[in-house]
Amino acid sequence: MTVSRLAHIPGIGVDRMGNAADAVGDDRMLRLENLDTDIPPPPEAVAATVAAVTRDAANSYLPFLGIASLRQAAAARLSADTGVAYDWESQCVISAGGLSGILNVLLAILEPGDEVVITDPAYAGLLNRIRLAGGVPRLVPLRVVDGGWRLDLDRLRDAASDRTRAVLTMSPSMPSGVVHTPEEWQAIAELVQRTGAWVLNDAAMERILYTDRPVIHPAALDGLAERTVTVGCVSKEYRMIGWRVGWIVGPKPLMNDVGLVGLTNVVCQVGIAMPGAAAALTATDDGVAAATREWRRRRDVILSEMADLPVVRPDGGWSLLIDTAALGMAPADASARLFDKGRIAATPMTGWGADDQAGRYLRFVFANEPVERLTGIRERVRAAWGL
Repeated sequence: MTVSRLAHIPGIGVDRMGNAADAVGDDRMLRLENLDTDIPPPPEAVAATVAAVTRDAANSYLPFLGIASLRQAAAARLSADTGVAYDWESQCVISAGGLSGILNVLLAILEPGDEVVITDPAYAGLLNRIRLAGGVPRLVPLRVVDGGWRLDLDRLRDAASDRTRAVLTMSPSMPSGVVHTPEEWQAIAELVQRTGAWVLNDAAMERILYTDRPVIHPAALDGLAERTVTVGCVSKEYRMIGWRVGWIVGPKPLMNDVGLVGLTNVVCQVGIAMPGAAAALTATDDGVAAATREWRRRRDVILSEMADLPVVRPDGGWSLLIDTAALGMAPADASARLFDKGRIAATPMTGWGADDQAGRYLRFVFANEPVERLTGIRERVRAAWGL
């Protein structure tokens, strides 16, 4: 019998698609189902990790909150990005990956039944962590405007209630790739100030932008520094998925509780991975700009080839969505046909928001396939869908 905390937590579908693609073992299969990338990490990060494997200090439970060099680097990066002076000893905790950090913060701030405002579509893993922590997701839809995504500001304002405890933001967001405009950030700030909620900022992809505009960080907005908790990681920007290292930076009154949750949950981080993460954050060239240019090239190939289909332009991130319901196909059916007839593995967005919103879409991850393999994708889609 399923316990109550898991009753409304479905899977995310990615593993099923990945397992199916692995079982086929066809090199022609375009692997668009999972949020991976083939662009390597910073060389300094790899070298520091290899060196750490040989050191006894890296093979330890201690220090529980993370090694000093990584906490210093994470706090310094956020201080530089926001103009807020963060103290690494009292305002930065290292987590076993970014999503572990998100869960730790949710467990530190939520009482059962508290509401967390989040976009729709949203990553199913974020929605499920809200539920696991006893919270209730309050979905605010993203609308398609001029071929891209925009936050529905009226629905955002209506989402506020006396149970609103947090706004969980991600910009660029996954899976949509929406990048919040200054107007949208201002609306989020107003909701937070009106309700006394926290901003829980998932900053995993904040520099992976295709808009040629600067990063807007909520902690840098007037009055939000003391209400913003930022969770970063090395997985996306630094291409270090397997390291499982993240960081949480926020106001002093909350961070002790966040550290206590982490200690009680996973105890400590991956000891041999933290030196590599610190090296990535302090590298002379972390490779993010060059990687983003390449990811943008891959995005543009799909947008160009599939311009006659209801594909929504992502302004950042690693993935894009196509509205298969508008083509008369349920996303699960569209996915199956692509897999069998087009040799494309892609994940339906079932459980990534409301059935009539996120549930309309199929996701293509473009970060893990080079331009040469993505070229010709429209013909594969035509063969599979008969379009």
